[in-house]
Amino acid sequence: MIRQVMMRARNCINLGIGEPDFFAPEVIREEAHRILEKEKIGYSPTAGIPELCQEILSYHGNLPNHSVCVTNGSQEALFDLILSLIQKGDEVLVPNPGFPAYPTVVKIAGGVPVVYPLRHENNFQLDEEELLSLVNSRTRCIILVSPSNPTGQCLTSEQMKFVSQLAEDKNLVVISDEIYREIHYTPEKPSSICQFTDRAVILSGMSKMASMTGWRLGYGIFPDFLVEDITKLMTNSVSCTSVFSQMAAIAALEGSREFTINMMEKFKIRRDIIVNGLNSIEGVTCRTPLGAFYAFPNISGTGLSSSDFADIALNEYGVALLSGTAFGEYGDNYIRISFANSEENLLKAIDRLNDMIKKL
Repeated sequence: MIRQVMMRARNCINLGIGEPDFFAPEVIREEAHRILEKEKIGYSPTAGIPELCQEILSYHGNLPNHSVCVTNGSQEALFDLILSLIQKGDEVLVPNPGFPAYPTVVKIAGGVPVVYPLRHENNFQLDEEELLSLVNSRTRCIILVSPSNPTGQCLTSEQMKFVSQLAEDKNLVVISDEIYREIHYTPEKPSSICQFTDRAVILSGMSKMASMTGWRLGYGIFPDFLVEDITKLMTNSVSCTSVFSQMAAIAALEGSREFTINMMEKFKIRRDIIVNGLNSIEGVTCRTPLGAFYAFPNISGTGLSSSDFADIALNEYGVALLSGTAFGEYGDNYIRISFANSEENLLKAIDRLNDMIKKL
C-alpha cells in the first residue's frame, strides 16, 4: 500500500514518504566523491569495515557483550535477525500501529506476530499489563520502536525498564528499532533499551539522522551469541554492504551533530505547522509527536474511513498521505502524515484538506 501511494504521488504534495527532504551533509558527499575518485572500492568484511563498526559501538556507548553488523539499511538487519532467531511457531510481540515490515518478516521466518495495541487514549504508549498478558511459553522476543513510526511518540524510561525486566524474567530478546532516535523534540534524547538490559538488539542506521536513505547504510548491534548466525546469513545473501557508503558513514559519525540538530529545528517548525493546521480542521484531532517526522491524526470525526480520506485527498485534492490501516488494524480512523516537506507545501496541504472536509 505504501509504495503504491508513493508511485501515484509524483505530481502531488507528497506527505507520505518517510525520508528527510534534505541533502546529506556536505562532508559526507565530499568524502564519497573523494573515495570514488581516488580509491579502489573492493569488498569489505561481511560484518562491515572494522573502523566503522567501532565508530558505531562508540556512538552507542560501547555496549558490553555486543557486536556490530553493518547492513543494507536497517531493514536488512531486522530481516537477518528474525531469520536467525525465530523458528516455526515462535511468537514475536509487535507494535500496532507499527512499521509493516515487523509482522511481515516474522511470518516469512515461520513465526507468529502477536500485536500489542498502541491506543490514542493512552497517547500511543504500550499498556504494561496488556503486554504482560500476551507473553507465553512460545514468546521469543518483543519489538519496540521509539520514536515511533507512525505515531511519533516515544516510550518512557519507566516503560523501558518494565520491558527490560520482562525480558530478563521470561528469557526474551528485545528488538529496539532506534532509527529515529536522533530526531526528537524533547530536551533529552529518548531512552534506549540498552541502558537497562543486555538482552537487547539495536536496529538503526544513517538514513534518517544524516538524510542518507538511498545510501542503504544500516546496522544492527547484536548480543555476541547472535553474531555468527547473522554473519552467515549476510555472507550468503549480500556478501557485504556498499563499501563507499560505509566509508562515508565513518565521516558522518566522526563529524559534528550540527546537521542533525539543524534538521530537527526545521522539523520542529514544520511539526507545529502541521499539528496546528490539522487541529483546525473540523473532525480531525492530532496529538503532538515527540520525535520522528510524522503526525498521526484521528480523522474519525470527518465521517470518512482512513482509506477513503487518503484516496480523496490524493485523487481530488493532490495531497498524498497514508491510511493508518497501512500500519495495522489499530491504525483504523487515522492517517499518517510526513512533515518532511517545505513549510510552503505543508500550509498548502492543510488548506486543501480543510477545503476537502468543508466540501464533504
